[in-house]
Amino acid sequence: MTVTLLSAVEQLALLRQKKISPLELVEEHITRIAKLDPVLNAFADFDADRVRKQARAVKQGVLSGLPVTIKASIETAGHRCEIGSVLLRGQVPKQSAVVVDRLCEAGAMVLGTTNCPELLMAYETDNLLYGRTNNPWDTSRTPGGSSGGEAAAIAAGLSAAGLGSDSGGSVREPAHFSGICALKPTPGRIPSAGHLPPCTGPFSSLGAIGPMARTIADVQLLFDVLAGQDPCDPTGAPVARKSVPWEEARELSIGWLEEDGLVPVTAETRQAVRDAATALERRGFRVKPFRPSVLEAARRLWDIFFVQCGAMFYGPLIAGRENELSPVFQDFLAIAGSRPPLSAGSLLQAWSECDGVRRRFLEEMRECPLLLLPVCSIPAFRHGERQWTVEGKPLAYLDAMRFTQWFNLLASPAAVVPVGQSPEGLPIGVQIAGRPYEDERVLAVAAVLDSEFGYRPPPLG
Repeated sequence: MTVTLLSAVEQLALLRQKKISPLELVEEHITRIAKLDPVLNAFADFDADRVRKQARAVKQGVLSGLPVTIKASIETAGHRCEIGSVLLRGQVPKQSAVVVDRLCEAGAMVLGTTNCPELLMAYETDNLLYGRTNNPWDTSRTPGGSSGGEAAAIAAGLSAAGLGSDSGGSVREPAHFSGICALKPTPGRIPSAGHLPPCTGPFSSLGAIGPMARTIADVQLLFDVLAGQDPCDPTGAPVARKSVPWEEARELSIGWLEEDGLVPVTAETRQAVRDAATALERRGFRVKPFRPSVLEAARRLWDIFFVQCGAMFYGPLIAGRENELSPVFQDFLAIAGSRPPLSAGSLLQAWSECDGVRRRFLEEMRECPLLLLPVCSIPAFRHGERQWTVEGKPLAYLDAMRFTQWFNLLASPAAVVPVGQSPEGLPIGVQIAGRPYEDERVLAVAAVLDSEFGYRPPPLG
């Protein structure tokens, strides 16, 4: 296997053992990017000479010499971070987000920034600025969104690991579609300062910056580097990182569900969840069917805050420039426009209801502090698709993704691990979710599943 497809942990071991130098490792990635990115179109900004310069002056730290990528919605000094929008063409921040600084202080080397859908509001990565990103498992399909460029780069070995962001599944859907691992952390565990647009208002609890990589061990490594309160972040959580020993993890009850009783999922998606549950049971975990009652209420409230408030947030930016917007973003605006207008009263009611839904969720999670469930109703879809027929039933675009949206409204950590595959050979991930601030428990169970199933290299390259 080429060195660029090794896990980040394995690449770091080679660096520490001096079996490869940072410059040699970077050259391997540069070569692979030159070969595969013309097909994938994962990068928004990449400069080989800039990367070589970093490799000649690597900082010492736990990530010394590791080549990483950053979603183009996370400020990265000197790199284009235009959020896939013509309206923001040429935007290059002068300073980096807190998380990027933490990666660089730990010795990581930033290869570049990766493509995303315009203004992040889609599960497909396509825009008028850089075009469409393709899935390395099947280039006629999307790697997802909004962290689609990041997922495609990592899955195909163009990057060892990286950062995405997630307000409705945007690290988890791409991980599922592309066959890699990811974590949406509890908001506040990883600082969000420097995300574009800012994680403010409802997005301070819906949204989070999260690590993406080929293995859960790599995700855990990045989480350990990134987690910790930012003293200037009003939503920052003073929660110390902790280890979860095997004995403690195995005592946790895990509830599993194949679907929510409202929308269909593919047979292979069901099988992936069953296979994961069986594997956990075989490893000594207590696993049982369980479906929290608040899921649909959480989904309804998420729609108000993500779709309707999201469109309202972007109103001033897009006013008078609607003809410059991409079809993908126009799709989002059409969905938002189909909803009844929000009044001050209805918004206040929704805001108040959130706390009640979260409270009921926490009460129900006393029985099962962890959940195992699908990431999505379907595997990676073809570019431009917005509806499907599954189990003989119609399936709408946003409905297919509801399994991730729940945990943005609930402000819960959730990880994705590749487990199964579709009849076409596309990867199918499962999701492990937990209670807020119990990210380490989620990662501990995800690591068990990763050891049982885990990453497979895609056909491309």
